[in-house]
Amino acid sequence: MSCEASSVVLLDTILATAVDAIVVCDADGLVTRINPAASAMFGYEPEELLGQSIDLLVPDVAADAHRRRIGDYLRTGEAGIMGHGRDLDALRKDGSICPVHLNIGRCDLDGAPVFVGIMRDLSARNASQRAMEAAKRMELLGQLTGGVAHDFNNILTIVIGNLELLGNCITDPKQHALLDEAMSAAELGTKLIGKLLAHGRNGPVSPVRLRVNQAISESLRLLNRILSPKTSVRYVYRSTIDQIDIDPSAFENALINLVVNAQDAMPDGGEIVISTADVRIDDFGFAEVGLLPGRYVRISVTDNGKGMSDEVKARAFEPFFTTKAPGRGTGLGLATVQGFARQAGGKVTLYSEVGLGTTVSLYFPVPVADPPARGTEPACESQTGAGNGSVILVVEDDRAIRTLTNKRIEALGYRTLAAASAAEALDVLEQHPEVAAVFSDFIMPGPLNGFDLAQRIRAERPGVGILMTSGFSGDLLMPPGKMMPPGKSDETLQLLQKPYRQVELAARLKALLPDSRA
Repeated sequence: MSCEASSVVLLDTILATAVDAIVVCDADGLVTRINPAASAMFGYEPEELLGQSIDLLVPDVAADAHRRRIGDYLRTGEAGIMGHGRDLDALRKDGSICPVHLNIGRCDLDGAPVFVGIMRDLSARNASQRAMEAAKRMELLGQLTGGVAHDFNNILTIVIGNLELLGNCITDPKQHALLDEAMSAAELGTKLIGKLLAHGRNGPVSPVRLRVNQAISESLRLLNRILSPKTSVRYVYRSTIDQIDIDPSAFENALINLVVNAQDAMPDGGEIVISTADVRIDDFGFAEVGLLPGRYVRISVTDNGKGMSDEVKARAFEPFFTTKAPGRGTGLGLATVQGFARQAGGKVTLYSEVGLGTTVSLYFPVPVADPPARGTEPACESQTGAGNGSVILVVEDDRAIRTLTNKRIEALGYRTLAAASAAEALDVLEQHPEVAAVFSDFIMPGPLNGFDLAQRIRAERPGVGILMTSGFSGDLLMPPGKMMPPGKSDETLQLLQKPYRQVELAARLKALLPDSRA
């Protein structure tokens, strides 16, 4: 083999094995070569990029500046962009932004300039930095709250003590009323300190064995004076677990926070559903919500208010972040709820859609000493391979959850197809008449939601089974008495609330497809 041929083979090997993306362009900015890492990073097949402008990988907001820098370099020869790595945003095929560190080099081949760009994906690094910064902020906030609590509690001790002494000297009922208001304000101050300490994990934790449904009813009596007449509250108690170990005061504060937030999200009024349920988290549930496998009580507060955008959801648990008007909120509500749940060994989950509402769920572990009620736990035997190979269409707009759901259903012995929207699901059904059942998220982007999809399927394909799922509380999505449209039968729409166990999924699918093997 000639020296030149050997060099080509060596270059091909380097490009193929490089973990960073490498893109080669000519003087006109046309791509002449990319390596497999670049194809994977940007989502393009090599033939889709070869001969195309490098501008395909540049976001619109940065395209003009990019062209100007290249033009200035070609015109003046000043190497402002050469040999100096810098962080910037690149554009993937699906329109998403990928943060990269870019280095550009130049060489001349046959008298023509050639540019080589090497890009390293910074997504993981940036996520780690954000996590470290958040952890540092939490640590600093914890130190701050400890200091504030010490000083503020000293002040409140003096205030409350003097008010109590003053109360012994006052006989006028009107003056006593003023004194009571002042005492109430001081007590609110102590509750605020409790919130700060719960968030910073510096407060004393005094867990007791608490009856869940009873504790909710007692806590919400305090809300009667602050809930708007336009706000209705409905309770759905399904938990059969008699008790859990949590701090009663912290639990009360957390629940009131969630209910007040729900009301604030419904300025024109609406309904709040407070529900409890028994949940068993398995390995699949751990992948979805991050809770260790085991038994939990879930307490959900759902509203049908404005909902949250993706940007708001991403920051919802940040300390002092609030979307309320100045003076209407401290931004500590959800942050303190999260701190309390962590202290209790549990977790908070948030599910929200703009214009539809929000569900915030608290998960608390069931004490080991509390045995499951007889007949209330589904069988835990393995469900692997229980299906009969029937085809199930999974409809879910979240790619990660869609992939996980496919794996879960395939582990049960079924085959799967996937769609990211109701419209795409209808197309898949048209192309695959062998689909036996549809497992769809309730809330999806586009003009058709899950209920609309179910209506279309019932009308056009009455033989196809339908099972819905959602992170929202089913009690608000499907009010009592709401029925499926006419079709094969007038069944109530079946909803499996996320997160669900594999055994629950298996049971629901078996009911839809009775031909499945037991």
